[in-house]
Amino acid sequence: MHQLATLDYIVFFVYFFIVAGYGVWIYNRKTGHDGTIEGDSKDYFLAEGSLTWWAIGSSLIASNISAEQFVGMSGSGFKMGLAIATYEWMASITLIIVAVFFIPVYLKNRIFTMPQFLHQRYNGTVAMIMAVFWLLLYVVVNLTSILYLGAIAVSSIAGLNLDFCMYALAIFAVIITLGGMKVIGFTDVIQVFFLILGGLATTYLALTLVAEHNGTTGILNGFSIMKTAANDHFHMIFKRDNPNYLDLPGLTVLLGGMWIVNLNYWGCNQYITQRALGADLPTARGGLLFAAFLKLLMPVIVVIPGIAAYVLYKQNVFGAGEFGSGADLNPDRAYPVLLNILPVGLKGLSFAALTAAVVASLAGKANSIATIFTLDVYKKVLNQNASEKKLVAVGKIAVVVAMVLGVLIAPHLGIDKKGGFQYIQEYTGFVSPGIFAMFILGFFWKKATSSAALFATIGGFVLSVILKFLPTHMDLGFLAPFGFAVRPAGSSVYEIPFLDRMGFVFIFCILGMVIISLIENARGVKTNGLEIDSSMFKPHATFTAGAVLILGIIVALYSVFW
Repeated sequence: MHQLATLDYIVFFVYFFIVAGYGVWIYNRKTGHDGTIEGDSKDYFLAEGSLTWWAIGSSLIASNISAEQFVGMSGSGFKMGLAIATYEWMASITLIIVAVFFIPVYLKNRIFTMPQFLHQRYNGTVAMIMAVFWLLLYVVVNLTSILYLGAIAVSSIAGLNLDFCMYALAIFAVIITLGGMKVIGFTDVIQVFFLILGGLATTYLALTLVAEHNGTTGILNGFSIMKTAANDHFHMIFKRDNPNYLDLPGLTVLLGGMWIVNLNYWGCNQYITQRALGADLPTARGGLLFAAFLKLLMPVIVVIPGIAAYVLYKQNVFGAGEFGSGADLNPDRAYPVLLNILPVGLKGLSFAALTAAVVASLAGKANSIATIFTLDVYKKVLNQNASEKKLVAVGKIAVVVAMVLGVLIAPHLGIDKKGGFQYIQEYTGFVSPGIFAMFILGFFWKKATSSAALFATIGGFVLSVILKFLPTHMDLGFLAPFGFAVRPAGSSVYEIPFLDRMGFVFIFCILGMVIISLIENARGVKTNGLEIDSSMFKPHATFTAGAVLILGIIVALYSVFW
């Protein structure tokens, strides 16, 4: 039944009013009684000095987990199984690396936006090119995909018009975003509570359903049945004959391109790092460690339900046409279909969890778009003498414009036909290697020049495009014995898995940057090194203990589900 009952709506609106009410309370606390904002643009965009470690960690997860995970990653769980959880579990390790090595560099050098880092380390040209590029990427790929996938899920669960759902999500997100990062950060704590509670409830019911449809009870029995009925869905590392090898090519998820995906996303991404850039180092590190612990939990919430839906689908539990069939089979329907068979009340809670994830991600993305546009484009090019009040006003306008553009563009990109999660990963993968190469050498190699950075940005993108279309013009079968090329079933063309493409492009960018920098260094070209000392990379003993615990859990998970 594709609609919500009265009790479901009550649960959902309780969530809505709690989040909205708490947001208004936080906003009123940071404004005077006359409504004037205390603080400056950095307070509005970064909540400088205001967020606690638990608010930073919650906001990181709330901004990260969205429709692409609930819908897209559950769909990938339906299609390929637990292996897709590598994005989440490897992210836990990545967050520790970012906390130890990246955040200290940003905070020590008073860096508040990613283009500011590029301007400070390289030059204004590199910074402006990347500022414009990030704005386009955030609006055209990220904002649109979150909006559209979220609207599809909400529409299929509530039985509401797709366009109406998209507008409603956008409006809800704008209301939160206009309050600034402080409102986003603290409301995200509530969003994460609903997200985890509703997500775990959905997983519990999914496992219970599997057990009941196989003549037993209990979630442990349900999980055991799933492992038996879909044993091929419980392996983290794919062999070359696996039909999903193109998406997750074997050991590359541990030793190759997956590191570029994660380190670029968590360490060089305004959308994410912004949560920690307004805090002191111990608080920022505490928030990142808390987020790493929450990341361990995410596959339980978003991947296990997808595998459960696959098992129930194979056992013909769902009605005809729920997923389509044959070539039209749509794995991204897994989570919405599963929610539709939940009991009244619990369905409303899970619906609130999904909505919380979508709205929190939209708010975070819109705030990052506004921050980059206001501080790195408007203030530096359009109005260098703008007052703090003017900057905040421009930021709010940018939020609304970005969301309107997202709503207008989203229906025309065919996002629902590409597989939501993989769509985002592959298209951001065209630029991730060059950006990460530019950042990593910018951090830790003072000889890297601005010309080398431009090479990585442009050359990396060009090579990514070449490698994407190279298989149609050249036989890459010679790479197959090494696992770097695979021929999909029914195809005569060898393709390079996109994670391996990213690895090749990253190595190409690093080598190119080193060669160009050394040539320019020999000619006497000066570079702008960052302020770094070894003491800033030493974490507190409590952080180290938490990091070791996380690493131990991940080693155990990979050992069990290899």
